[in-house]
Amino acid sequence: MSERTMLDTATRYRLLKLLEANPEASQRALARELGVSLGKVNYCLRALMDKGWVKARNFRNSDNKLAYLYVLTPKGAAEKARLTVEYLRIKLAEAEALEREIAALRAEAARLQKGKPETCS
Repeated sequence: MSERTMLDTATRYRLLKLLEANPEASQRALARELGVSLGKVNYCLRALMDKGWVKARNFRNSDNKLAYLYVLTPKGAAEKARLTVEYLRIKLAEAEALEREIAALRAEAARLQKGKPETCS
């Protein structure tokens, strides 16, 4: 799986998770939380709405300004469940790779320590 696909999966998963937890979040707040541009959040939200995974509804926020409420549809909830499993699989693979790397580093460090001359203290 390419890094771009993993990033897209991670971004979609995190966006759906954020919307589920905080449907009144502004696009600016979502962008800040995801660490992506406002334009990318806008593009992603439009794509999610086009797929029927998210609906946008108007509401008045605490400043009495008109804002959007982003609500996951049943299809969106099902997609979030699918993405959760996929994201978990990606993260478990990353953890296994990291464990192998750590084991290799420990072995290398032990090998280097054996061959290292003692120093004067």
